[in-house]
Amino acid sequence: MSDIDKLDDKVAAAAFRRLVRHLRHRTDAQNVDLMGLAGFCRNCLGDWVAEAGGLSRDEGRELVYGMPYAEWKANHQQPATPEQIARMNESVARNAKEEALDEALDESFPASDPPAMTEPR
Repeated sequence: MSDIDKLDDKVAAAAFRRLVRHLRHRTDAQNVDLMGLAGFCRNCLGDWVAEAGGLSRDEGRELVYGMPYAEWKANHQQPATPEQIARMNESVARNAKEEALDEALDESFPASDPPAMTEPR
């Protein structure tokens, strides 16, 4: 099965929860490194949850972190090195340039739908 949109929602939800639990466990994996390698981090994931669920950014991030972001940051985030920041900036720039990524995101729900379709009523 190559079409991600055909993946059963129950399976997708289970995989998502496993990913979140894994990220909660691996507090040593710094967001700046995730951004540098993959172009997204826990904050991004929390923001996507917030957007999809009609939550605030703080609420979405707390679901991903398992605690308020400020608390996680104080307990687990290390200062970023200039090398980490440079790698992150290069990776983020690639996100902006990738037409294939933009097209894939445009096909996703609900991130690209008008707010009227995704906002809770």
